[in-house]
Amino acid sequence: MAATDFAQSDFSYVKADSGSGPAGNGDTGQSVSISIFANRGHLRASLREDAAAAGLTVSAAGPLQDIVDAPLRALGDVVLLDCPQVDGKAMATLSELDQRAASGGCRLIVSTTVDALDAVFACMDQSAPILLVDPNRAERVLALGRVLAEFPQGRLRELSENDRLMLLRLTEQVSQIAGRIERLAPGANPAPASAASAFSFEPAGSQGQARGAYAGREVARPTLPDAQMVRQIIRLRQLRGRFLDEELFADPAWDMLLDLTAAGLERKRVSVTSLCIASGVPPTTALRWIGQMVEAGLFVRVCDDSDRRRAFIELTEPAVDAMARYFSEVSLAAPAPV
Repeated sequence: MAATDFAQSDFSYVKADSGSGPAGNGDTGQSVSISIFANRGHLRASLREDAAAAGLTVSAAGPLQDIVDAPLRALGDVVLLDCPQVDGKAMATLSELDQRAASGGCRLIVSTTVDALDAVFACMDQSAPILLVDPNRAERVLALGRVLAEFPQGRLRELSENDRLMLLRLTEQVSQIAGRIERLAPGANPAPASAASAFSFEPAGSQGQARGAYAGREVARPTLPDAQMVRQIIRLRQLRGRFLDEELFADPAWDMLLDLTAAGLERKRVSVTSLCIASGVPPTTALRWIGQMVEAGLFVRVCDDSDRRRAFIELTEPAVDAMARYFSEVSLAAPAPV
């Protein structure tokens, strides 16, 4: 198919009262419906092929402007959106989509670029979208698989063997993430099986409530080291990559915890792009980790009231407690921990 941008929608929308949205769908045997918004025609065609291969019903496909031009049309169950560049118009479109998805219960998968990541992240603070940064086709399919795993089995076609293997690998990866995060807090109370987060900290006077890391402490905790020491630890960790393959030491959760600890001590704010860089892994991978850490109650998103295009990430109070306990267990007379 030619890589041509289409002025009109490639597919017509389902009507808003057709019951195809997630709010009106139970496990009724009705297939999962998907909308595709991308200004690049060849990308819409590729996304459409992937959706069809997964047995999904494509209810709409068109440019981003369709979101604004047809505000009463149903989005469907899943929205795939590509936004590589952000201007004022695009930000308004993203914000509107974010609100509609949050109120309607549909799932968003949004691809963007490193340059536009901060603005896209800032616009989408209600719908908990899956964000992809410069993704290849495999990464898009993997994200779609993550979303499909949330739907009742009766609404999906019978999976092929390749699909089963893909979802198996995904499940294994998520389990590894949860296990690695849990090891960061020795002695912490294990989360119940029904808990949404990967693990929970022992409450420290705040019943686990997520707050900014350095906003009015009410409970005494061990003293954190100075920022210079934490930055030295970060430099020592980065130094390994000069002599050995960096992938051998990939530990994004710990690298981000260290970076946010240092930034908090320095009274600096950390953007999502900066935190992705600090993680030492590709941005899309870092964003998955950030999502896990938010669910785990370690990170909290803080919007910039003075600039709608920016949002920051901070440690929660339980995360600061955990880092302080960790450093208190490390003898300062010993070599700096890495």
